[in-house]
Amino acid sequence: MLALGCAACAPQTEPTPAAASQAPVKLTINPARIDRARDALPSGYEVTGYSGTPAPFAAWGFRESAVSDPAQCATLGAPPVEPATARGWIASGPGGIVYAVVANATPQAAPDPAVVAACGQWTVTSGHTTGTVTGLPGPVIVAAETVGMSTAATTVVEGGTETRSHAETFVAYLDEYVCFVAVVTDPGSPQTALGPGFASDLLAETVSTLRG
Repeated sequence: MLALGCAACAPQTEPTPAAASQAPVKLTINPARIDRARDALPSGYEVTGYSGTPAPFAAWGFRESAVSDPAQCATLGAPPVEPATARGWIASGPGGIVYAVVANATPQAAPDPAVVAACGQWTVTSGHTTGTVTGLPGPVIVAAETVGMSTAATTVVEGGTETRSHAETFVAYLDEYVCFVAVVTDPGSPQTALGPGFASDLLAETVSTLRG
């Protein structure tokens, strides 16, 4: 009886409440929302719709005939997408030219990790323009693979004059879509260029906007 009585007097443990579950990340992409991502631009930028080839190569000033070395690195500069589905914009301002584009991906659009590893530095040539591309870490985006690239391009015009440009580009592979943001600047411009983290941050903001 004493043992039973002591057991009855033992303090009762309160049940532990279930941990609150986090809201799932919305992964559905609405390409029409990309126009809203322009709100992240600084003031003083003129924005127009993008109608070029939906590929970083185009933003860097390279044509569709661009040739890369090693050859497999071309998939980073021209991800496999359906051109007719492209949506996006281009903005010009004192800090450079900004591109934000999204398009439907073809199957297996995301690059093989072995290709990304092999393309830490590569070159691309098209006509009178040559460029050196250096790999950068992409921003961390939930449920997305990302790739970053820094490109220094030189174009030889008539008379041997050279023009130079620099681009920071970040690409997100979102299952059925590919989205990229590129910021192209003129190294010789007296204007202050957009910060080195702007393109990366804008890609994350653009993906968030596309997902709503």
